[in-house]
Order: sequence, then C-alpha cells, then structure tokens
Amino acid sequence: MSELTVCADAELAARAACAQIARALKEARAARGVAHLALSGGRTPGRTYELLSPALESWRAVELWFADERCVPAEDEQSNYRLVAQTLLEGTRIAPGQVHRMEGELGPAEGARRYGQALRERLDASADAPPALDVVLLGVGPDGHVASLFPGHPALSATAQQLCVGISDSPKPPAQRITLSLPLLRSARAVILLASGPEKARAVAGALAQPTPKLPASLLCAERLTVIVDEDAAAALPDATRRARAGVHPTRRGDV
Repeated sequence: MSELTVCADAELAARAACAQIARALKEARAARGVAHLALSGGRTPGRTYELLSPALESWRAVELWFADERCVPAEDEQSNYRLVAQTLLEGTRIAPGQVHRMEGELGPAEGARRYGQALRERLDASADAPPALDVVLLGVGPDGHVASLFPGHPALSATAQQLCVGISDSPKPPAQRITLSLPLLRSARAVILLASGPEKARAVAGALAQPTPKLPASLLCAERLTVIVDEDAAAALPDATRRARAGVHPTRRGDV
C-alpha cells in the first residue's frame, strides 16, 4: 500500500519531498555505494530542487537522471534539464559525468534509444528486466499523466525491455517528448509523487484508486509509492483513503 503525506501548503510539501529524497539517497549510497535519482519538471519539483541542493553534505556517488524531457534544446525555457540546472546543479559540486541529460534535440526516437542504452549500461541491467533506479520524483498533471505518459497513450504498453520511449504525438505541447517507460518507473525502489494545488485534486485521488490506463499515475507500483501533497491537492481524497494510508498528517511549519 502506498504512503500518503498531506502538508498544509506547497512549501511544506516540497520540504517533505526534499527530506525523503535526501534520506533515500543516503541509504542507497550506504547500501550499494551509489545512488540513482530521476527528476521531473514542474513548479513544485523546482522548489524541491532548490531545497535539495544543500540537503546533502556531499553529492559524491549520486547520479542524476530525468523522468522525461521535451524535445527542445537544453537551454530552452521548456527544458526540464534547464530547470534542474538552475535550481539544483548551480548549488552543488556534482560532476558533469554524474548528470545524465535526455538529449531532446535528437528527436524522440533517437533520444529515447540513446537514453535507454545509457540507463542499461550505467545501471548494469540485464536484457530481460528493467534496472532499478533508487528514487524517482514525479509530478502529476490534472489529467493524471506522469512523466510524459498520458492517459490511454500507446506508450503505456511499453515492454520491460523498453526503458525509454519516444513520444511524437503528446496531447500536451510540445508534441515530441522522451519519457522513461512505465516498467522502468514501476521497477524503481522508491517513487515520490508530489502535487500541489486544487487543479491536481482529482488526479491525486485517482492515483490512489484502482489502476487504470485512463489515469497513468494509478499504474505506479503502490508498494513503493509515496504521495506527498498539500491540502488543496488532497481535497478530493475520501476520508477513508486518508485513514488507510500510513504517514498521513497535516504538516505544520517547522516539522520538516
């Protein structure tokens, strides 16, 4: 069963996500000598990255990946890499070789092929099963999409051998994108779904309901999923759902 944390506002949700990511990275390094973190774009994750930059004493042996990317140059305003560079990378001494950017400028097919190859090589994965990222931070759209996996899209049917998928017909512009596949997201040791604002309330409720391709967030592995939201994004959750999830609490300032 997934865990749910309801915070008083978006700032506290970002702080809660930051604390959980930092803890997961430290545990991964202690257990395996290296930690693999996949990042997403968006307003709320951006604040988390600002907080995360000083949260680790050292970024040694932390490798950064991306959950998805728009097929634009790295310096484009729509680029997820640009967001991470401005909010996280500028405040760390992480080596360039530890940051694995999706090359959106190559287009969806070639960009996805190269990224899938890099994931398999760097994470030493077998040919038959996806590797396990240590932690993935995801936002969720009002329609329930995560990364660039949209409701009812054929990309949701990617096989376990497909680590990365090229999207040429995204319903949300820009049409061309690169995304980690659903099997790869489901294989992660931990996934954090972060949401804030009333426009995300129905998607959050759906993510914790029965799995359906109509709402991709509901297809994540519940046993390794933590949902962190503010009160507005939790507004559509039934009281029974709140009570059934461990870790539910209205966070107060100073708690994280």
